[in-house]
Amino acid sequence: MIALQAAARPGQDIGAAAVGIASLVIWCLVLIVSVKYALLILRADNHGEGGVMAMLALLGSRNRRRGRGHGALLVLGLVGAALLYGDGAITPSISVLSAVEGLKLDAPGLEHAVIPITLAILIALFLAQSKGTGFIGRIFGPIMLCWFVAIGLLGLVGVARDPQVLKALLPSEAVGFVAHAPLAVSFGVLGAAFLAVTGGEAMYADMGHFGRSAIRAAWFFVALPALVLNYVGQAALVAADPQAASGPFYGLASGWAHYPLVIFATLATVIASQAIISGVFSLTQQSVQLGFLPRFRILHTAREEHGQIYIPVANWLLATATLAAVLIFKSSDALAGAYGIAVSGLMVISTFLAALVAIRWGYNPTLVVLLNGMFMLVDLIFLSANALKLLEGGWFPLLIAGAIAFLMLTWRSGLELLEAARAERRLDEKRFIAALEDKAVCRVPGTAAFLSAARTGIPLSLSIHLRHNKALQERVLLVSVVVEEIPVMDADDRAVVSELTSGFESVILRFGFMEMPDIPGALAKARVCVSPHELLQTSYYIGRETVIPDANVPGMWRWREAIFMWMQRNSATTGASFGIPSGQLVEIGTEIRI
Repeated sequence: MIALQAAARPGQDIGAAAVGIASLVIWCLVLIVSVKYALLILRADNHGEGGVMAMLALLGSRNRRRGRGHGALLVLGLVGAALLYGDGAITPSISVLSAVEGLKLDAPGLEHAVIPITLAILIALFLAQSKGTGFIGRIFGPIMLCWFVAIGLLGLVGVARDPQVLKALLPSEAVGFVAHAPLAVSFGVLGAAFLAVTGGEAMYADMGHFGRSAIRAAWFFVALPALVLNYVGQAALVAADPQAASGPFYGLASGWAHYPLVIFATLATVIASQAIISGVFSLTQQSVQLGFLPRFRILHTAREEHGQIYIPVANWLLATATLAAVLIFKSSDALAGAYGIAVSGLMVISTFLAALVAIRWGYNPTLVVLLNGMFMLVDLIFLSANALKLLEGGWFPLLIAGAIAFLMLTWRSGLELLEAARAERRLDEKRFIAALEDKAVCRVPGTAAFLSAARTGIPLSLSIHLRHNKALQERVLLVSVVVEEIPVMDADDRAVVSELTSGFESVILRFGFMEMPDIPGALAKARVCVSPHELLQTSYYIGRETVIPDANVPGMWRWREAIFMWMQRNSATTGASFGIPSGQLVEIGTEIRI
């Protein structure tokens, strides 16, 4: 335990310091993970989904009108989401690296092998992601239970040597240590102790994968008791032997058990890393569906579980950042400086957004402000303690988070400019239908579905198609897809169909932000003028837009527009994203200036 190393200072009462630090860690787990996350923030779910994006959806920030704090709230939420990506790059690297470093205790000659072994394990972990989290859980789930039992038993062995360390369970020991230690030492220990609670945000982000009840049961009945016993046991060991402060966890075990324990710890850290990787996948899918990131290829890895997904782009970008962290920092101690600042910043944002959600749900504002204000104060103290590590490595996750937040804001702003340009060129439905009837346009057999980004108006693809071909199919569907701010849309509310004229219908298909839109499947179940058999022969028309930066059009800076264009060119095709077979897809090109 890194925090206990601070206890090994000449002239200090090592036993009292060890107990004080253990108490500080334990009460951080109780207050932040148990009370704040497990009992309170897990209540802020959006139909079972958690994470910063779920809270933004609950607050309706995407559809709010600009002004009145809308921009600030949206930026704050996107920064929080981006910080989770920074956390996702550091967590696997520091977890696996710290476990493998246990080899050095009994075999210092293996120190040169720590980095290669860590890299090999991490590469294997990211390669396994395509199998799905369910596959990984079935293999390693029982190991995690055995791991917590093992560390709990090791802690009991340490406590048996010196039962007096059980006073670490009293909060007064933590308060006394912080109050009497020099300010620099207190901040340093707080920053180190914070590493014990960094999994709380991942626990919230993974709620859609595992469920609130399962997370709470696993935490309160398995993880928390085992961790408390182990930390108290480490304090007992350091109090009896100050030299053990350099590696108190492995010191609890007998010499013969060190190598098996290293293997066991490595497996456990791989599984713990899976939680944050799954959280990144979930966050990416939510961001794509809510319009904050371009469309990526998203694969569902389990038929029976909706939330089991794999996103190749997110997986390998995260893998690159994780491997880079290992190669740059080379030790878990160096990575510790990079770890806490991203998570503590994310916790501050989550606490603030959770307070807004609670007030929106009708809870007493005074009670919400007092309770969340207390947690906000704790979060800010930890953020201040971790901010001291900015130059020691804290810049790394902040650099990742800053880049992700910038790309999210650029994509969002670019989409708004794009839609504004479309709206100027889009024809009114009534005027188009009247003109269509007056000109007696040639109608040919068949069905055409024209996709539109807006709920009203004639899609540009239809206008261009008619202008060039001088003909139109007998049955026409104007289809728009709306992603609602709930995870899954009820099948009965999926489609809203309205007839514009005979054989000409407007169809609005609504999906939740955790669903993959399937336009042909949704149309087959909707009450449209086309039979399911005819839908198999339907031609789907979409606009393939070439975006051109134009200095005469108010918008973003030219270099940001160039980045938006690059993101648009490299996003997944609309047809693939909407489940449209390539043989039925027709793309119509057009130029749009922003």
